[in-house]
Amino acid sequence: MTTWPIQEGVFELGDLAAERGGVIQNAKLNWQTHGTLNAARDNVIVYPTSYTATHDGQSWAIGPDMLLDPEKYFIVIPDMFSNGLSSGAGNTPDYPALVTVRDNVLAQERLLREVWGIEKIAAVYGFSMGAMQAYHWAALFPERVQRAFIVCGSARTAIHNRVFLSGLLRTLEAAPEHLGGGRFSAEPVLALKAFGHIYAGWGLSQDFYRAELFCTALGAPDLETYLKTDWEAGFASCKAADLYAQAMTWMHGDISANDLYGGDLTRALEAVRARVLLLPGETDLYFRVADNAAELPHLRGGELRPIPGIWGHRAGSPAGLEAELAFLKVAVRGWLAG
Repeated sequence: MTTWPIQEGVFELGDLAAERGGVIQNAKLNWQTHGTLNAARDNVIVYPTSYTATHDGQSWAIGPDMLLDPEKYFIVIPDMFSNGLSSGAGNTPDYPALVTVRDNVLAQERLLREVWGIEKIAAVYGFSMGAMQAYHWAALFPERVQRAFIVCGSARTAIHNRVFLSGLLRTLEAAPEHLGGGRFSAEPVLALKAFGHIYAGWGLSQDFYRAELFCTALGAPDLETYLKTDWEAGFASCKAADLYAQAMTWMHGDISANDLYGGDLTRALEAVRARVLLLPGETDLYFRVADNAAELPHLRGGELRPIPGIWGHRAGSPAGLEAELAFLKVAVRGWLAG
């Protein structure tokens, strides 16, 4: 039982033009908040969602003894477009072919400013696609963001990462139910099953599978059961159109791909004024330590602390992982206090 205030709502954005063309009709942004906004409106942590995640699925990280303290901060979780709650390809007619990370962050900025009058951001914390949004917050609003936590994310989606995403997109497109452009006549059950199996090979490291942690740590009786219960079932509950749309957002992630920076990633990184803590997973196959290491020299106030262990990408979302969670708690709480 929580001891801090929690609120939920839906922010009506109207018809929202996407930067690469098209309009999100009657756009809606779902949100959840934890804690109390102070009088100065400067105790705010923005906590964007990751791929397919919703606000409830991310609340494990919030608590007086967890990563983000709701007794000290006002924590806002905006649901990313196409996550099943906010407007997305699965629930919006004529949804744009590409809704970018920037589109998401600009909508989130409106939410904070128009609903609560928030201008100053104490921190933005994000994991995976949430980390991509956190990086965009720091680059798009450098005067307003004090700290950014980039957990298993990057400023620009790397080529190797895009190859993985291309495999997912092509799998969905190969389904007989695919109508083109990420739209489907019905849910492509077999394609979603294949989607889950592909994802499983990337979400955890080779060492995770070699050690058979799916049995010893996660309690599955065998690999086949683990893939079915943890991966097939998870993606079967998602709409294929949303999976496609969010993968497109991920594919085109780049903090410099806008009028501010004209595609110059170095200039975008140098413009960030926030203190940036880069927390890649040591064995993450999507967002490599090397990607963050290449970004670090261009940040005014950055530090790189890889999360040790063999849990791959999952290390950055360590609910139930004692060592990884302890590492993140020390890093995040220390960076917030510093």
